[in-house]
Amino acid sequence: MPQPHALIDFGSPLNSGAAPLRLALGEPEQVLVAHAVHEVAEVLAQVDALSRQGRWCVGYVRYEAAPAFDAALQVHVTEGPLAWFGVHTQPLQEFIVDDGPEPTVSWNAGVERAVFDQNMAEIHRAIAAGELYQVNYTAPLQAAFAGSALAYFQALCRAQPRAYSAFINAGTEQVLSVSPELFFDWDGAHILSRPMKGTAARGATPEDDAANATQLRNTPKERAENVMIVDLIRNDLSRVAQPHSVKVPRLFHLEALPTVWQMTSDVEAATRPGTTLLDVFTALFPCGSITGAPKVQAMRMVKTLEPEARGVYCGAVGVVRPGGHATFNVAIRTVTVQGNTARCGIGSGITWDAQAEGEWAEWRSKRMFLERASQPFELLETLALHDGVLQHVDLHLDRMATAAQHFGTPWDRMRALQALQTVAATHPRGLYRVRLLLPASGHFQAQAFALADTPQPVRLQLASAPMAAAHSEFVRFKTTRRAHYDVFTPGDATVFDTVLFNAQGEVTECTRGNIAVLLDGRWVTPPLACGLLPGIGRAVHLQSGRLHEAVVRVEDLPRAQGVAFVNSLRGWLDAEWV
Repeated sequence: MPQPHALIDFGSPLNSGAAPLRLALGEPEQVLVAHAVHEVAEVLAQVDALSRQGRWCVGYVRYEAAPAFDAALQVHVTEGPLAWFGVHTQPLQEFIVDDGPEPTVSWNAGVERAVFDQNMAEIHRAIAAGELYQVNYTAPLQAAFAGSALAYFQALCRAQPRAYSAFINAGTEQVLSVSPELFFDWDGAHILSRPMKGTAARGATPEDDAANATQLRNTPKERAENVMIVDLIRNDLSRVAQPHSVKVPRLFHLEALPTVWQMTSDVEAATRPGTTLLDVFTALFPCGSITGAPKVQAMRMVKTLEPEARGVYCGAVGVVRPGGHATFNVAIRTVTVQGNTARCGIGSGITWDAQAEGEWAEWRSKRMFLERASQPFELLETLALHDGVLQHVDLHLDRMATAAQHFGTPWDRMRALQALQTVAATHPRGLYRVRLLLPASGHFQAQAFALADTPQPVRLQLASAPMAAAHSEFVRFKTTRRAHYDVFTPGDATVFDTVLFNAQGEVTECTRGNIAVLLDGRWVTPPLACGLLPGIGRAVHLQSGRLHEAVVRVEDLPRAQGVAFVNSLRGWLDAEWV
């Protein structure tokens, strides 16, 4: 069976319960390419004509193709095709998807903070001068790449589910797009655009998450950013719309993505008879959500601030079905692979109210899908097995189920329990540490290792620096990705573990368990909002009333009357400071 040259997984944009569009396509029978600005219109006209003759056309339009639709739109010179489409007679009925090892991709840090702050100040100057209202400012990321682009695409899909996802093998370049933003869906008579403007990080707890969503919906800066782009797209759509048909049926809708909340709005219209695909691109491209407003002035500033071409990133990736029905995403959350190099971009809309620190944090949140996909990991639970009896097994499985839902990993509780029971049955006597692993494939693995008693009190040391990843999803959920913990592993063999703290000086946890501190006559442990794993042992002692949640600051530790290490594997261990 062949490997697909293109994969499309687009959800139904109309929220009507219609089935998503999922298809795989083999080697194209024809390739349409525009290398120069004057060739772009002809390529889109051919795509339109061939789709109406019954062909499937899958491809992309680079951001730098913008002058093909309006000569006033300024862009950098780019390498690679401005537009590329593969033409296919029909989808593959049977195919295999690369199941090789996922590449390990190490992304660079991107723009330096000093440059970021300088460019933010320049945007604010331009807004204050009345030159524009908003600029979508972005920066390139680059990584060394080795392995299968198709396997990496699958990892990106797991990291960014519920997207308008497309994989395109264009020969020397592979496009891996997992964009959650709909550029347009046009069936020939009706067109819908769903701009995405307004972002907030997901919360560490359900309560924090709900609070972040409420704040996003109600923050004037985020709403203003969204409305500016909605107005721009309303104006763009009016160029192909029947009179008085442009509507905004949904405004300020929140969508929960794995690492961020995003605010979207719907803009729709009935298109005029005789409208072509080229007409639609001429009216809308590039999408206002990745330029700013007004579009001409914003793109001029983008060219000034950004050092190189955006490429496919911030362009459009999509499919035109037989009959001419066209669906394209806005190519954010999009990676291109050329040989041994991968590229992506990260950005946000900057308005007058935008603050450098908040936008910098937003960029960190947005790039988390890359971090999640770039280093393979498995979900992990570590249980105590005592004389053939698994300790707190239901709590561990509940926690792993929550992690599986968060990361989009297949979950089957009965299979997990079977894997654990098989190990327990073969170790009926003694004390063991059982590791239950769940990889992206959904196939559980369980192993048992002999566990010795731990002499008490154990010795704990305080970390020498804050833990930067305290609020990462790889702290909130237990996985095999532990580099952020491993850097704090004690170098002294007599020290049992390291006590961590976040950037605000709040104590969080140890690298292998939670921390309990006796303050003012009661045992307390940091709340999850400080940035820590919701440990099973911690939960048991909170439920029993032995522990209570309270923020513990580093400066509180010298007056503590006691300290303990807590996890479900070793239980409650009395501790002392180094």
